[in-house]
Amino acid sequence: MNKENYSAKQLADSIVEGIQEKKGTNIAVLDLSKLDNTICQYFVICEGESTTQVDAISDSVEDYVREHLGDKPSHIEGRENALWILLDYFDVVVHVFHKDQRDFYNLEGLWADADRTDIENLF
Repeated sequence: MNKENYSAKQLADSIVEGIQEKKGTNIAVLDLSKLDNTICQYFVICEGESTTQVDAISDSVEDYVREHLGDKPSHIEGRENALWILLDYFDVVVHVFHKDQRDFYNLEGLWADADRTDIENLF
């Protein structure tokens, strides 16, 4: 499947499934599509308990999206320390935080005008 065959919402849903594969928690999907001057349509934000889990979650997202949608991120940041890994899929930007870093950066607060969907933890 290529980018013309799926929507940003389908991409965000696949990213959530990739996060859940590695037990990422406190997943929030921010719909930025109705806001002016945004850099993408969705933010998907989650957290892991350790740098090892943060790294595993980001790998899982990459693998899941590649397998199911045939896409890969245009850019990745934060792999060096795995406290906050960002995966940029143009229409969807994924933020995988170490649990201690998420509150500090407060992306949900910065984008409080966006429609927010919280995904229930699976375990």
